[in-house]
Amino acid sequence: MEIQTIKKLEDEALKRNGPDFVRLGLALFFLVAISTYTILSNGEVSNNLFLSIAALIGAYMAMNIGANDVANNVGPAVGSRAMTMTMAIVIAAVFEAAGALIAGGEVVKTIKKGIIDISAFGGNPDPFIWAMMAALLAGALWLNFATMMKAPVSTTHSIVGGVMGAGIAAAGFSIVSWSTMAKIAASWVISPVLGGIIAALFLLAIKKSIVFKDDKIQAAQKYVPLFVAIMSWAFITYIVLKGLKKVWPQVVETLNILPLIYIEVTHKPTFSTALVLGFIISIPVYFAVRKKLNAKHTVIENSRESVNTLFTIPLIFAAGLLSFAHGANDVANAIGPLAAINDAIVNGGISTKASIPLWVMGVGAFGIAIGLALYGSKLIRTVGSEITELDQIRAFCIAMAASITVIIASQLGLPVSSTHIAIGGVFGVGFLREYLHRDIPTVTIEEDTDALHDEKKVLNSYKDNAKSLETKSEKSEADYKQLVALYENIKEQEKLIKATKKHIKRIKKVEYVKRDAIKKIIAAWIVTVPAAAVLAAMLYFMIRGIML
Repeated sequence: MEIQTIKKLEDEALKRNGPDFVRLGLALFFLVAISTYTILSNGEVSNNLFLSIAALIGAYMAMNIGANDVANNVGPAVGSRAMTMTMAIVIAAVFEAAGALIAGGEVVKTIKKGIIDISAFGGNPDPFIWAMMAALLAGALWLNFATMMKAPVSTTHSIVGGVMGAGIAAAGFSIVSWSTMAKIAASWVISPVLGGIIAALFLLAIKKSIVFKDDKIQAAQKYVPLFVAIMSWAFITYIVLKGLKKVWPQVVETLNILPLIYIEVTHKPTFSTALVLGFIISIPVYFAVRKKLNAKHTVIENSRESVNTLFTIPLIFAAGLLSFAHGANDVANAIGPLAAINDAIVNGGISTKASIPLWVMGVGAFGIAIGLALYGSKLIRTVGSEITELDQIRAFCIAMAASITVIIASQLGLPVSSTHIAIGGVFGVGFLREYLHRDIPTVTIEEDTDALHDEKKVLNSYKDNAKSLETKSEKSEADYKQLVALYENIKEQEKLIKATKKHIKRIKKVEYVKRDAIKKIIAAWIVTVPAAAVLAAMLYFMIRGIML
């Protein structure tokens, strides 16, 4: 008997943990494949085993970026039910990989954002390589831990902390550019505040221009095309500035073939050029959306739910474009240090910049996509539904905030984090909802609870009377009439109890943003840089001890 019980427990455990084992197996297969490929394709390099280990760590970092950071791009769309989880993962994985491979191969500074002074290594490549490996592994481990805790954190800050900690361990505190670190610390406040304000302003504008109107159909036909056009303007500007830096000369050459268009060829797109291109594309978008909404076969009901559905397709495009830009930019967090290690091993020296070989780019691109596919759903749910309740309009405003904040901040020279912006946008729409509902007259929860208790007592008395009549052996006509009346009373009383419970729930939901989620996420943001730094320092000394 005990053996059968144990076997049942084992079967149940395998059933529950089976998907986890499959995901782990696929992840390990990818890591081993990357490591093996690196050894085989770099056979002529004397220290190819060390490079293989570095590639494995880079792939591990890329997978963690996919598991944690990409949720910010698609989480709101999933939470609003504009996309299913599967659809979001497929779209994000494709666009992340495309962004990394097509537009992410720009020459990357080996020392991310000038955090440390490489001259402190005295031209000795060994401690530099150890420091980069420690930084990469520390950033990956911290991201892995944050994902397990369902805390969306900045991958950039993770690798920044890793580089800083490993650099201090290798050459002392003087190696760190503290002015750069001060800017990064400032982004902890600037990013979420800017993102939250912009998302809240757009939500307020949509509510006042469409949702709060009596004739929502006419308001939607007038303003939805305008909002979608503004979104396309912002996203094209964002993509040009952040996603097409590497391939910009080729893009300009292609555009100049078209009649009536001439753009001066520059190494990188200028802000004015990106802004003009975005505006040009937004014009046909505006007229296309307006024509669609005014078409006879397009049915719009005079309700908020119907207006919500109008933002579904723009949200899908937003998720794809955000993922493309993210892949083009944040792939450097995984492959920047790996490219530095590759350059130092192959060339036997340290350089301030290092070209990224195609195989290194592939490690980052496919690593992000695989990490997202295997482990991204956890953080997508956190961002999409576990901070505040989202619908398509709110998710649309968060996507707008993500693009516009980056554009504004980049022109003002303000340090921002895409993760913090997106989460700040989620906070912003949640707090605006609380503000707008602050004056709703409600009975206190205590009074409703007392009323619910009395209603249940009445319901129980009805049920007791009905039960006693049912058990009566001989029933008169009056008994049957009374029984029917009791059943009607029971039905009405159950409806009343249900309404009271809903009212209590609505009162409790006046806090639309979950405070526990805020505390956890902010704590993770603050801890990210120092945690990654301490971990990187420890790993550096461990690697150094092994190698010496």
